[in-house]
Amino acid sequence: MKKRVQTVMTISTLALLSISLLSGCGKSQTKAGSNGEVYVYNWGEYIDESVIEEFEKETGIKVVYDLFETNEEMYPVIEAGGVKYDAVCPSDYMIQKMAQNNLLAEINFDNIPNLKEIDPKYLEMSKSFDPENKYSVPYCWGTVGILYNTSMVAKEDAPSKWSDLWDEKFKDNILMQDSVRDAFMVALKSLGYSMNTTNEEEIKEAKELLIKQKPLVQAYVIDQVRDKMIGGEAAVGVIYSGEMLYIQNEVKELGLDYSLEYVIPEEGTNLWLDSWVIPANAPNKENAEKWINFLCRPDIAKKNFEYITYPTPNKGAFDLLDPEMKNNKALFPDDSVLKNSEVYQYLGDQPDSLYNEAWKEVKSN
Repeated sequence: MKKRVQTVMTISTLALLSISLLSGCGKSQTKAGSNGEVYVYNWGEYIDESVIEEFEKETGIKVVYDLFETNEEMYPVIEAGGVKYDAVCPSDYMIQKMAQNNLLAEINFDNIPNLKEIDPKYLEMSKSFDPENKYSVPYCWGTVGILYNTSMVAKEDAPSKWSDLWDEKFKDNILMQDSVRDAFMVALKSLGYSMNTTNEEEIKEAKELLIKQKPLVQAYVIDQVRDKMIGGEAAVGVIYSGEMLYIQNEVKELGLDYSLEYVIPEEGTNLWLDSWVIPANAPNKENAEKWINFLCRPDIAKKNFEYITYPTPNKGAFDLLDPEMKNNKALFPDDSVLKNSEVYQYLGDQPDSLYNEAWKEVKSN
């Protein structure tokens, strides 16, 4: 769900070049490739560039690639319909919102034979936001957990629960996600509530708990949590599991005399899923299905995993990984560890307003 937003230069350049092409695509689609085009809208740094080139070479379909940084930035673009995309990669709750507002086309799975490579448990997970598996194909998944510095946290004090982030011993050494749903997830789970609650009293209780925690928090951050933790600027931080390969490699390359350990709290966490969908107004639907099918091919999914470092739902790709990677429990935790976890739901405008107002109060206190 959360991607590193620093983008490699070639992808950024590609996105800039696509602006002029996309500005007119609401009127007509220029068939630049021998088999047409596919207009793709994706997160920054969320694909291996060579995959795009390989797809174009194999299919003769030209990829026009554009980037977004958040689900909330992406949604109004699709809703407005002025720029027509063929394949988009939103997160779980946003897919649910798009489907409810008739913004998605049903996928013709006859055109996606490689769907068989997706582990059935992720298709089952998808049913929480796509009940009949009609609109989406899983791309990446992960968890949210606590990262801690072994040189700053004694073994006996290592966090194992969300509630540990309210411990005075971590004062001024806690990094929280600067995100309304992620911050409230931490508080709600620590209280034993669902992170998808729409109960006003439970949301209020979580708000008060976050306000109580605020004096202990060093900073509310998004992408900076990774670099701050590597730099030893904080003892504990809330982070997405997909950052772990990058973090582990950086710690090794820098020769640091400490490690950064990742734990999934006992109370459960956000189990998120990003998936490919096709907008209802997609001008090149069959090409979008070819794109999705290509990305589901095990060798391609493995290549993407090695670049993105977020866990793959592709069992064929997983089988191609070396044993050390398969056994990395930060990336691929046992199902038993995830038993209390949930997938974000789209809650509707009124509950969203409750959360947003409560978050404003947390931040202003």
